[in-house]
Amino acid sequence: MTGAGDAAKEYAAGCAAGIAQVAVGHPFDTVKVKLQAHNTTAHGKVYRNAFHCTRRILVEEGMRGLYKGASSSFIGIALESSLFFGTYSQAKQLLKGKSEDGRPQLQVIIPSAACSGALISCILTPTELMKCRMQVQGKHALHGTRYSSPLDCAMKTLQSEGVCGLFRGGLATLFREAVGNAVFFCTYEYSRYWMHRYLDSPWFSGGNHLVLAKDVGVGIMSGGISGMAFWTATLPLDVAKTIIQTDPDPHLSRNPFQILKMVYRRAGMGGCYAGLGPTLARAFPANAAAIVAWEYTAKILSIRRD
Repeated sequence: MTGAGDAAKEYAAGCAAGIAQVAVGHPFDTVKVKLQAHNTTAHGKVYRNAFHCTRRILVEEGMRGLYKGASSSFIGIALESSLFFGTYSQAKQLLKGKSEDGRPQLQVIIPSAACSGALISCILTPTELMKCRMQVQGKHALHGTRYSSPLDCAMKTLQSEGVCGLFRGGLATLFREAVGNAVFFCTYEYSRYWMHRYLDSPWFSGGNHLVLAKDVGVGIMSGGISGMAFWTATLPLDVAKTIIQTDPDPHLSRNPFQILKMVYRRAGMGGCYAGLGPTLARAFPANAAAIVAWEYTAKILSIRRD
C-alpha cells in the first residue's frame, strides 16, 4: 500500500492530466454538444455536419464561442481527473496480485476503473450540466434562458429547478463513466504494455532523449487510442445525457434508455451517435495530452509505475 505522500502525488498527476485534456479538447466538445442538442430534435437538423457547426460558431461567436463553459470544465475536470486518476492508481495498487512479466490484469483494471468512474460522476454531473447549457447557447439556441457565466447558470438552475436540477443527467453520467472508463483503462494498460514490450530494445536504451521520445510516443498512442475506445463505447449514453441536461421540458424523462429510444425514433441510429465526428477528433489529441501529462508529471514527482 502506498503512503500518503505517494497518494498525494498521484492526485497531483491526475490534476495535470485534466488541465491538459480540457485545454486541447474543449473546442471539439463544444461542437459535439451543439450537434447532440440541436440535431436530435423533432424539428430536424440545424447543422449539416461538424465542419458546418464549427464554421457557424466561429462566424457568429468567434473563437470564444468554442471555449464556452471552459471555466467550469477546467475546474470540474481538474478535480475529476485528480480524483479519478488518483483513485484508480490507489485501487489498482490495493487489488494488485501477482502477474508474470507485469502483464495487465483485467480483474484488477476493470473494478478499479469502473469504481473510480462511478465515483467521479457525482462531480461531473453538475459541472457538465453547466458546461452543456453554456455551450448550446447561441443564435440557434432552442430555449430562451441565457447564462452569462457558469456561476450564473448554476444560480438560475438552482432557482428554477432546485438542487436536484444540478444533477439532471446523473444516471446517464454514472453509466457512461463506469462503463467508459473500464474500457478506457483496459485499452490503455494493454496497448501501453505491448508497445513497451515491442520498443524495449537496446536501440531505445542508448540515450535519455530516445527513452523520453519512446515514453512520450507510447503515451500519445495509448492515450489517443484509449480515448477513442471510451467514446465509441459510450457516445449514445452521452447523447442521452446532453439531451436530459439541456432540454427545457421539466417533464422530460431522466432515464437515459428511454431518451435513446426517443432519439432513435426521431433520428435513427445516426441520432444516437450525433457528434461522433468531433468526439473522435477530440478523443485522440485530448486523451493523448492527458496521458502524457499524467505520466510525465508522475515521472517528475518520482511516482513508480509498473
